[in-house]
Amino acid sequence: MTESRDFLVEIGTEELPPKALPTLEAAFREALVKGLEAAGLAPSGAHSWAAPRRLAVLARDVPLSQPDRETERRGPALSAAFDEDGNPTKAALGFAQSCGISIDEIGKIETDKGAWIAYRSIEAGRPAAELLPGIVEKALAALPIPRRMRWGDGDAEFVRPAHWVVLLHGDAVVPGTVLGIPAGRETRGHRFHHPQPIRIAEPAAYAPLLETEGHVMPDFAARREAILGQVQEAASRLGGRALIPDALLDEVTALVEWPCAVSGTFEERFLAVPQEALIGTMQDNQKYFAVVDEAGRLMPHFVTVANIESREPERVSEGNARVIRPRLADAEFFWDRDRRTPLEARLEGLKTVVFQHGLGSLHDKAERIARLAGRIAPRIGVDRAHAERAARLAKCDLQTLMVYEFPELQGVMGRHYALHDGEPEDVAWAIEEHYLPRHAGDALPERGTGRAVALADRLDTLVGIFAAGLKPTGDKDPYALRRAALGIVRILVEGGLDLDLAALIDEAAEGLSDRLDARPVTGEVFDFAMERLRGYFAERGIAYDTLDAVLACRPTRPCDIERRLRAVEHFRQLPEAASLAAAHKRIHNLLKKVEGELPSTVDPARFAEPAEGALHAELERLERETGPLFDGGDYEPALTLLAALQTPVDAFFDGVMVMAEDAGLRNNRLALLNRLSALFLKTADLSRLQ
Repeated sequence: MTESRDFLVEIGTEELPPKALPTLEAAFREALVKGLEAAGLAPSGAHSWAAPRRLAVLARDVPLSQPDRETERRGPALSAAFDEDGNPTKAALGFAQSCGISIDEIGKIETDKGAWIAYRSIEAGRPAAELLPGIVEKALAALPIPRRMRWGDGDAEFVRPAHWVVLLHGDAVVPGTVLGIPAGRETRGHRFHHPQPIRIAEPAAYAPLLETEGHVMPDFAARREAILGQVQEAASRLGGRALIPDALLDEVTALVEWPCAVSGTFEERFLAVPQEALIGTMQDNQKYFAVVDEAGRLMPHFVTVANIESREPERVSEGNARVIRPRLADAEFFWDRDRRTPLEARLEGLKTVVFQHGLGSLHDKAERIARLAGRIAPRIGVDRAHAERAARLAKCDLQTLMVYEFPELQGVMGRHYALHDGEPEDVAWAIEEHYLPRHAGDALPERGTGRAVALADRLDTLVGIFAAGLKPTGDKDPYALRRAALGIVRILVEGGLDLDLAALIDEAAEGLSDRLDARPVTGEVFDFAMERLRGYFAERGIAYDTLDAVLACRPTRPCDIERRLRAVEHFRQLPEAASLAAAHKRIHNLLKKVEGELPSTVDPARFAEPAEGALHAELERLERETGPLFDGGDYEPALTLLAALQTPVDAFFDGVMVMAEDAGLRNNRLALLNRLSALFLKTADLSRLQ
């Protein structure tokens, strides 16, 4: 068995981009393992580390050399290698010479396709030490780095300049260079706590040595957990709790090697500014964690994470407070200045902001979504005037200083300014909620007015951009139309709004009529939205063929589609389901063969077999019983009742020849099956179920 040792590689660099650090760590580990496997040096496992100044991987039990492998080289056909007397021809002699052997050492291969001369040999595996530097270089080259840097006089390129490289296979340094740097066994500790080199004796000593001697926590997950605990504890000491978004926690984890949480305080007068603005500037600009009380109100405190263990933490706190103060003062200034101009007064300014070439300005868009929201509002039990007012004001905060400085606060600040202007609370909240959901999994508008405006805004964008010839292509979607369509689907389904999506799209197209004719794209827009709906329900665990069966009926109300899907999923659990689905498939295939218009009138007087009458009687009974259920959208009990058709349907196909020679008899039977199919199709095309 080939002897093996642990293999450690560490790339020491300038500070790596924080938001990309977790991705770089995972990609480096995966690429290195893949390279080792491809070279015949597969490890038994691998662990990786990532800190601001280093990427490292420990591959366990990497063989000291590749395994020997048998090689086979095929020569000319046996018939061409020897003459009639058994003497080697020039072809055979040339082959032997090219292999560096005598003619006596040549073997042969026989297959069902013929025989050839051949040379088999054992190729010794190369030592791992010869291969590892190249494998590491290839893994680094495969990392997802959009733009690479060059430094010094060399040709090496990486995401940041590299300063040291560790390559250890067991307790031995792997000779070679990576990124133009000779490999060694010395790493570096914390930039300030331990800048001196640290000698690593063997791979297993790497992480413990860095932490105990180098003041570096190399493990990203452990460092993240330590920061989380420190921040929570610091906030608790302040009498509150810290707001810790995952993205901010990840970014801070990628910025520090030796985390030390420090709390700080700012002036209470800043709390007069909407807390979203203060929290936003703390998180986005300073990477601070805001502190709130039990009611969720912002407190005049923050927690930051230093990358150094200071002997005077109070001075670190004071320094961070000085840094945040100008940011908070800016937010205070924007808040004071913006409130001097009511939102309504900013409507005129939207005329100078182009929404999209061919679709007018933001003012034009505001008027369109106001009209559409006004038409949607009564259908969902919302005040029409409020919906129209909210839609007209929805984009006005884009003209404010606060939103110009903090674009992520659009809508949020609109709500605050609207309340300050004395707008109804329902209108103010709709201005914020019309942006929801901002991304997959985001919260939805909770209020009806917000839902009406959110739908109108997305419908106008979706239809308008399609009509302008700018629909998404491939994976490119610069106008986020897929997100807009999914938002519409989620608002309708999860909000329980039983609206006709096709009709809404037509109304949105009508609103664009003064600019362009959007009618030709409405069908395409509907299909685009249905694809998002298909994906939405697939993620919720609905089977593909169930979706296919329901959508084949072309229902246009997403809420109705959800009810149908639930009904079909329930129906599939019934013992009669498989038989009826197979029967419907058979019916579908029979009806497909009919040329011209399908017969629809059933004449009981033409029945020639008892099974025809039995099926007809059961069909009429079920049509009467399920009719009100189907009309009311109660698909589950209706489909459950249809399970009673199994026995008469099976008897019909067992005892009746549908495609009889007598045309009248044949058409009467086809009409019966057509009527039966129509009953199934009131919910879904069951013939599509697998």
